[in-house]
Amino acid sequence: MPTTHTTRMLIIGSGPAGLSAAIYGARAGMAPIVVQGLQPGGQLTITTDVENYPGFRDVVQGPWLMQEMQAQAEHVGTRMLWDTILSVDLASTPFRAVGDSGDIYEGDVVVIATGAQAKWLGVPGEAELGGKGVSACATCDGFFYRGKKVVVIGGGNTAVEEALYLTNHSKDVTLIHRRDTLRAEKILRDRLLAHPHIKVLWNKAVSRFSGDPASGGLKAVEMIDTVTGAASSIETDGAFVAIGHAPATELFKGQLELDENGYLIVEPGTPKTAIPGVFACGDVMDHVYRQAVTAAGTGCMAALDAERFLASRAFAEAQREAAE
Repeated sequence: MPTTHTTRMLIIGSGPAGLSAAIYGARAGMAPIVVQGLQPGGQLTITTDVENYPGFRDVVQGPWLMQEMQAQAEHVGTRMLWDTILSVDLASTPFRAVGDSGDIYEGDVVVIATGAQAKWLGVPGEAELGGKGVSACATCDGFFYRGKKVVVIGGGNTAVEEALYLTNHSKDVTLIHRRDTLRAEKILRDRLLAHPHIKVLWNKAVSRFSGDPASGGLKAVEMIDTVTGAASSIETDGAFVAIGHAPATELFKGQLELDENGYLIVEPGTPKTAIPGVFACGDVMDHVYRQAVTAAGTGCMAALDAERFLASRAFAEAQREAAE
């Protein structure tokens, strides 16, 4: 029989944003429930070396970091439930979600922390060499390629920004684009094309990442010319796929406002959505920074705002009762 789980704070998603919200929410006495989703722990569970999360002098492993966050959340009173939310109803309170298990989850407030996934090319070698030379985040992994050859694949703002960022670590950056013009904003295009350490390969579609995952990782990126069909390759130490991200917002279409790229829209500088009591944090609402530490920060903000929302509502109800 399906079970109904009730809580003051329902958190959908269990990456750095969701678990940080849980830690703060639990410490505030809201006894949060976290529904973990398809990828408990979020994107960090598929990230090997994490070198830029504050508090650790040495490199830590992404899965270990998320295990520690979960353990902390549970220690202060969070309930972790393994389920995948299939539908939500945000029209009235308590807010209601239904899981793949059939269980129902009800919360006085909802924190949406469903995250986003990097878009991948889907070519041979990409999955096998992930974390071994192939990445989707230059700001996360660029440091590992100091003084080495790197390539970036894409032609929009993300790709151009990643290429420019990588010049902080490498003097040999190549942008590979399947067309003959960039889709990025003009100011970014101009900066990239004028940069002495970046060259562009036009009309090239990546067909394979070559290397040995067991010894040495990525060695080369193989390409097909989109005009002539000719095959070519470029040797490289690192490849960054930068063709965008897909936020996990399908559940909320028609109930919450999304931007042109599918990210949840929040009140500037806050995690507040247009529905009072519904908050969004982490990569599901952030298409700019997309870092574990910024996701954790917005999770903290969501919990603090949720606590204030519930306190304000309780005060208003007490005032009404006193007036009666």
